Amino acid sequence: MKKLLTIAALSLSALSVSAQNQANMDAAASQTVNLLLSNAIDITFTSNGSATGPVVNLQFNTVNDYANGVESAQQELKVRSTKKFKIEVKTNTTNFTYSGTTTPAPTMPVSGVLGMKVTSNSTGGTLSGPYTTTSFYSLREFNQLVLLDCNPGSNQAFSFMYKATPGFVYPAGAYAIDVVYTATQI
Repeated sequence: MKKLLTIAALSLSALSVSAQNQANMDAAASQTVNLLLSNAIDITFTSNGSATGPVVNLQFNTVNDYANGVESAQQELKVRSTKKFKIEVKTNTTNFTYSGTTTPAPTMPVSGVLGMKVTSNSTGGTLSGPYTTTSFYSLREFNQLVLLDCNPGSNQAFSFMYKATPGFVYPAGAYAIDVVYTATQI
């Protein structure tokens, strides 16, 4: 009988251990997650978050405006890039487009009339001559290097101003030109 009780106790003990082992069982699964990163870059105006900036109107009202030129308010562009980059600037054409009543339409070249200077730079890049923070340099219809070796990041900004000095030879009217800034990864 003692043997029977011992066997029964061992059987209950084995069932208890077996139940505990079943209750504590686990399983695992795993998988690899790959991040497939591509190079990415964009450039936007901070004033409106768009690649198309607001219109800059330079109003000439007095003789002194014509004699000394008119400066714009400060403009700012923000670049987001996964690599180092450079900034270039150009105008979309050689001459301003004229809207007015004079016939034939006058031809105002951008070179010598519209200049740009960088007023602040937090891109980590270096300012490329002939552009400076102290004087305006004439824009052209071909790409000109403004900033080089700018750091990657999500908020790399630089600010600039325009100055127009058309002189006294052009008739009244609206003269327009598009200025294009290009951010290129290097």
